[in-house]
Amino acid sequence: MSILGAGIFKGMAVTLKNFLGSYRSLGRSKHPLVTNQYSWKPNPDSPLPARANEYPDPDQPGDFKKPENTTVTNFSRNFPILLHDGGEPMDTIRCVACLICERECPPQCIYIEKDYDENGKYIKRPAVFDIDISVCMSCQICVEVCPFDAIVMDSQFELSSPDRFDGLLLRRDDLLKSNKYYHDIHPEEAKARDQKMADEKAAKEAKKKAAAEAAKKKAEEKAKAEVEARAQEEVEDKTEDAE
Repeated sequence: MSILGAGIFKGMAVTLKNFLGSYRSLGRSKHPLVTNQYSWKPNPDSPLPARANEYPDPDQPGDFKKPENTTVTNFSRNFPILLHDGGEPMDTIRCVACLICERECPPQCIYIEKDYDENGKYIKRPAVFDIDISVCMSCQICVEVCPFDAIVMDSQFELSSPDRFDGLLLRRDDLLKSNKYYHDIHPEEAKARDQKMADEKAAKEAKKKAAAEAAKKKAEEKAKAEVEARAQEEVEDKTEDAE
């Protein structure tokens, strides 16, 4: 004789067993239960990463490394990165610490501090640029509002960490990636973005050149007018002397 609602209690018992099993061994299991998708941790005794985006290196036991690019799916949660144009990252970083993304971020997970030299003069780059990925919604608003194309979305969405505080706080150096890396993960998008930046730069240079030519022409006309006025004054002075 079946008891009404027995299936519900059996299901709840299985859920409770799995929940407790994620913290300690139960029954014949020697290890806590782990998520099946974590193929990077085949050995339950291998250490967990201390920070997000760091995983055990299979070639060097005990060491951690950032994984290779992963395939993006419709269920991926991708997080922002900061682009630089090659060479020394802080010399070619596109971000100028304008704070627009910090103000526009809906969950307020971005924190930025401007950089200054020893004389207190503002340097167009961030001294601090933190993103709390435990709060980030991956909404890409920071990407859309950035006027310098300095922020894009990475294809690396596997960013788990047992440390829910500092381990999920990505610092400026964690976020810095080269434009070449961006071309590797999103070639068409990166190409279109570079073309847009090149067009904007060309338009700005053309406008600057036109302004310089206009200023030069105006200066020449002013100089010519001054010469004509001076010549006219000399003629008038000679006429007065003759009279």
